[in-house]
Amino acid sequence: MNPVMFNIGKIEFRWYSFFILIAVLLGFVLALREAKKNSIDKDLIFDMGFYTVIFGILGARVYYVLFNLKLYQNDFIEIFRLWNGGLAIHGGIIAGLLTIFIFSKVKKVKMLKLTDIVAPSLILGQAIGRWGNFFNSEAHGPVTTIANLQNLKFIPNFIIKGMKINGVYYHPTFYYEFLWCMLGFILLLLIKLLYKNRKDGQLTCVYLMWYSAGRYFIESLRTDSLMFKNFKVAQIISIILFIISFVTFFIILFKKDKIKDKIKEEKKEKATKKKKRAKKVSDKAKNKKEEIEEESKEKELNEDIDKTKKEKKTTGKKKNSKKTKNSDKITKEKSKKEE
Repeated sequence: MNPVMFNIGKIEFRWYSFFILIAVLLGFVLALREAKKNSIDKDLIFDMGFYTVIFGILGARVYYVLFNLKLYQNDFIEIFRLWNGGLAIHGGIIAGLLTIFIFSKVKKVKMLKLTDIVAPSLILGQAIGRWGNFFNSEAHGPVTTIANLQNLKFIPNFIIKGMKINGVYYHPTFYYEFLWCMLGFILLLLIKLLYKNRKDGQLTCVYLMWYSAGRYFIESLRTDSLMFKNFKVAQIISIILFIISFVTFFIILFKKDKIKDKIKEEKKEKATKKKKRAKKVSDKAKNKKEEIEEESKEKELNEDIDKTKKEKKTTGKKKNSKKTKNSDKITKEKSKKEE
């Protein structure tokens, strides 16, 4: 494959740089969308992304150079020619995480919330970036035959042709990792869609577990691995990252969320106070009603007493009037007899 995309005079524009640029841009777009969904200021994501991309690329390069010092002993300037390849993703991940950690402390934002936002962007960027390896004819597996590659039905013909390097066919391990990363990207999106009650950091752990598991097995096929004595560095780092993320996932899962618990307690307390207030108002209204009823009864009783008194008075007057009449009658009768 021709690693050069096109030339303008003596300046070469390479496929490797092009795919890294596309990966960064798409990563930014996706991260901004995720930030909006999580009500996080886009300027914060721009700032974080700016520093993370810069230090992530530097970390990936330094990591690669440290394990290939012999390649640069006679040509120190080659270290700065990033377009020729030589970025180790594990170095980029480690440097990127450290950058986000420092950034989160400075901005006083929860780190795991930020890493959850960028996790889908990162794995998508890794998938896209692997195509730069294809055009650079690097990151391939062991020697094989065209028949073996054709029997693997998921490998397109143009990739099979591109894997013929210096007359020999190789396994396209870059393509295997591309597919693995794309599956991981889909998995992360499904988790975000279906698992709404996840805690901060769980998505990051799934990303690290998924990528580490795939990278461990794919790395076993690579022929250009970074080595530490007789061990492949990528496999060692993959095991470490997998174990750390696996343990962290379950720590986060079973750990009590103090903030959420506090919010729940506050809500519960408010509800209790509301109930007490409502009961107090209800009791007050009930007491008022009882007072009104008692006053009403007392009034009725008083009215009945007054009525009874009036009736007695009226009856007494009638009796007195009758007595007076009878007395007058007797007096008259006596007068008549005397006459």
